[in-house]
Amino acid sequence: MKYIRINPADNVAVALQDLAAGESVEGVILTDDIPAGHKVALKALRSGEDVIKYGFPIGHVTRDAAAGTLVDHSCIKTNLEGLLDYSYSPALVDTAPAEHKRCFKGFRRPDGQAGIRNQIWIIPTVGCVNGICEEIARRFREEIAGREGSVDAVVAFPHNYGCSQLGDDHENTRRILADMVHHPNAGGVLVVSLGCENNQLDAFRELVGPVDESRVRMFATQKVDDEVEYGLQQLRELHALASKDVREDVPVSLLRVGLKCGGSDGLSGITANPLLGVFSDWIVAQGGTTVLTEVPEMFGAETLLMNRCQDEQTFAKTVSLINDFKQYFISQGMPVYENPSPGNKAGGISTLEEKSLGCTQKCGSSIVRGVLRYGERLSVKGLNLLSAPGNDLVASTALAASGCQIVLFTTGRGTPFGSFVPTMKISTNTPLAEAKPRWIDFNAGVLAQNETMETVAQRFIEAVLSAASGEMVNNEKNGYREIAIFKSGVTL
Repeated sequence: MKYIRINPADNVAVALQDLAAGESVEGVILTDDIPAGHKVALKALRSGEDVIKYGFPIGHVTRDAAAGTLVDHSCIKTNLEGLLDYSYSPALVDTAPAEHKRCFKGFRRPDGQAGIRNQIWIIPTVGCVNGICEEIARRFREEIAGREGSVDAVVAFPHNYGCSQLGDDHENTRRILADMVHHPNAGGVLVVSLGCENNQLDAFRELVGPVDESRVRMFATQKVDDEVEYGLQQLRELHALASKDVREDVPVSLLRVGLKCGGSDGLSGITANPLLGVFSDWIVAQGGTTVLTEVPEMFGAETLLMNRCQDEQTFAKTVSLINDFKQYFISQGMPVYENPSPGNKAGGISTLEEKSLGCTQKCGSSIVRGVLRYGERLSVKGLNLLSAPGNDLVASTALAASGCQIVLFTTGRGTPFGSFVPTMKISTNTPLAEAKPRWIDFNAGVLAQNETMETVAQRFIEAVLSAASGEMVNNEKNGYREIAIFKSGVTL
């Protein structure tokens, strides 16, 4: 298969491999070369006429486009503008519970959560102690090198914030860091404070709330004589406990999976994102949880999500999720509907509607059960929507902070980064998987090479369960772990 017409109503087809002028697509002779992932007009389009893909308009052409020509960002403009009024028209497809329940090998935590990793985390309350945290982590890794035990990693997570912030920015920092303290992938947590920062340790401790104090330690460096040795002693005590934790059978119903895409291309909505959609529905059927974020990349497809909301209350929260993010753009004097990056455009994505219609396929067809504010932790099983931007590091951090033990990240261009939980990369095309084996964990590009969705989905399910059971993904093998916190306001 060299091309695909995704929906019978579409007036464009998408090349699944490079096509040359003179070849035929749906009986139309190409007059342009069409790179893989890009669109070709199946009929003559007049200036101003809508381009239809996935069965929906993805914008309109700004000049006449003859049948057989390339249709890309140079001749398409978005149809989106301004704030919209929405009405609830439910179109619900309930996901039947799975008859065969699956398990993975995880770490059961006393609070009822389950971790897929057993790591020790060092979390700075403020960027001023980043260096101390990294030194403590490095020295402790050297100290325990070669020891047996089930601690997977000892990691410090530096960031730039925790002081000189106001309002929402300050609270965003505090919430994300507090979420990390409660995360089940950590068998032990050391919180390191300076002592004079805005994010005061006593107030932060109150925000964190009740914890197992044998597993969560906190101290201010200004209040101890030798902060590095003090920190090392805390890690020794944490490690003595965490190293005794063992993996055991955990039902998939306790698995919470973040859904993310970045560096997308024209195949994202045809291969990798639909694969995640099938997987998301499978997890929901197992009684588990998936979370979709990147609110700006819902613009243009948001009504599809709204009409999948379980009730009026969830619908109203989704409307707020969308409109609040639009208002954020407007308040900054930025265009609401400017989104596809140079990499997206080079890969065949022309408008925000096109990106959004492909992006939202990651959440399958399940009913939307919950809507989360930025920094809010999961409380409802099933499909959830989360407020966060499209930025890869910020959105992946937000997914992990909500309680997701793993992030599934589809990409058509490739990216090596990892958040503070395993960040599994799924390529939309085979050339990327072949070119970047140290980045890509699973190749969904085979769906464009005549492999069936059923076959690939079964293989993908097993790959995710293997990762949940301890098999490291590439960002972990490479040591790429970091956090990024959303910032929108003034720095003092």
